[in-house]
This record gives sequence, structure tokens and C-alpha cells, in this order.
Amino acid sequence: MDTVAPGVTQLRIQRFVNVYFVETATPGEWVLVDAGLPGSLKTIVAAADKLFYPGSRPAAILLTHGHLDHLGSARELADYWQVPVLAHPLELPYLTGQAQYPPRDPTVGGSLAFMARFFPTQLPNLGERVQALDVDNPAPPYLPGWRWLHVPGHAPGQIALFRAADRTLLGADAFATCHHDSVPDILLARPEISRAGTPFNYDWQASEASVKLLADLDPAAIGCGHGPVISGPAAATGLRRLADNYPIPAHGRYVAEPARTDLSGVEHLPPPAPDALPKQLAAIGAGLLVAGATWLLVGGKRRRKPAPTPAPIDYSRRGVGD
Repeated sequence: MDTVAPGVTQLRIQRFVNVYFVETATPGEWVLVDAGLPGSLKTIVAAADKLFYPGSRPAAILLTHGHLDHLGSARELADYWQVPVLAHPLELPYLTGQAQYPPRDPTVGGSLAFMARFFPTQLPNLGERVQALDVDNPAPPYLPGWRWLHVPGHAPGQIALFRAADRTLLGADAFATCHHDSVPDILLARPEISRAGTPFNYDWQASEASVKLLADLDPAAIGCGHGPVISGPAAATGLRRLADNYPIPAHGRYVAEPARTDLSGVEHLPPPAPDALPKQLAAIGAGLLVAGATWLLVGGKRRRKPAPTPAPIDYSRRGVGD
């Protein structure tokens, strides 16, 4: 576990997904921000017991958004602790099984986009456990001194959290504190403020605007959904650099036209961008089948050459002493 700021602790799940323990104004009371991957319950509970006291439980679970690496264990944790899950109203259709997020876009490039083809699309259903944040009140429940900010583009109801007193920012997946387009860099967790969630960003103009909004906060300490803690001057300067030079991909499904969403889910999708990989894989597979069939055919016709017969020994020419 790593400290982001006083009362804010980052826990890394399987090296590439972060959750946060945020203390409230009441001693011993805290809120869990995000819920890691599916199967993270024991890891998160053990960390909470170590950080606070055995049997400790949060006042609530606050989701920055509902993608699987943030929603993963929310239902199990909420049932275990008997606490509510809070999220932006625009996330509720996806958290309750009423809708699916805009399809991921594997054509934007990078190893994360390639891997995204194989990520599961089915999400846990939070049902009655989830409650909507009040959009007219930027103060999140149980966290005085904090405010949430709507930062769409990666998920329709994605929020970030900011504490003005010490300029602490939890940026969700509006950006990352590692090179998030590269799976090896995510695992190595080299500190670098970069764009996040490239294959999952459904609105690139909104993603850029969200980063600019957060950069204007001039944060002194940053924790995101992916990557290590960054604090000191590097936090604000790195985020400002990203905001001023936000890299929108050259191609992809949502580059020219975003998906549109509302309180019921996805309202409009642009057509998919051409994806050459499935055809390439099909061609490779066909080539391997042809090669295998040819090998079997040729191999079946081959005959092993008989071993040479040894020449007979002429005993008439051998001496008695031989």
C-alpha cells in the first residue's frame, strides 16, 4: 500500500489496478473508492483490516465508474460489509444489467487495444446495492472537504475526486499515471502521466475536455485507476502537459464521431472502424491448415529407405589365428 496524501491510501490489485481507502472526518471511518477486479474481496478486506483494525468496514463503496476493473468485486464487498455502493446516475444502466457500455475499439493501436479484444464484456449486476449520487450536490457522502467532478469520455458517468485543502486528486481513468497504452508499461508501473483506457474511450473530445478540467485544479498529489502515486511538482506539470498536448488517435471508431449515451444507456453508435486483425488471423489459420495438410499428405507417401544389408563375411580368406 502507498500513501497518496494524509488519509488517502492506494492499494494495487494484481499490479495494475488501484483501489483507494479514503478516511472521513470521523476517526476510524472510511470510504472505499473502486472495488478492483473480480475475486479481489480477500485482498481488499485484508488490507482494510491491516490499515484500520480487524473487522473494519467502510461507510460506503464509491465507484468512479463501472468498468470491470473498477466494479469487479463491488457486489461481493457490499454484501460482505453490508454497505451501499454509490455511482453517478449515468453509470446505473451498466451497473444494473440494463445496458452495455459502448463497444471497445481495438483499432486505435497499442498493446492494450490488442488485448482488449479478449476482455470479458459481461459485468456484475449490483441490483439494489447501488445508489445514485446527487448530481446537484458535488460533495460525496461521508467525505467532507472532497468534491466529485463529472469527467466523461472514458465512461458516461465517470467521476474524479478532489480535496481542495491539499489539492489531492483521484483521477479515475480520465488519465493514468503510467503509460496506459502499453501492457508491459502498466505492469512495470513506471510513473508517467498519460492518456488512459484508449480502446474504451467512446468520446475523444469529452476525454480531452475532462483532462483539461482536472489539470486546471493544479493537483499536488495524484492517484489514478492505473499507475503509481505521483506527487509534488511532477503531478501538476505532468497533467498540464497532457492537457495541452492531448493525443487523440489518428484512427478509430470514435475518433470522428463519439458514441452518445443517456440515462438509459447507449443512444447512438458510430459504425465500427475496419479491423484487419480478424482477417489476418483467419489467413494465418488457413495457411497453417494448408501447411499441416500438405505435411501429412507428403509425409504419408514417404517410405523409409531400408537399412543396407551387411556384406557377407568370407571365412575362406581368414587365417587360423583370426
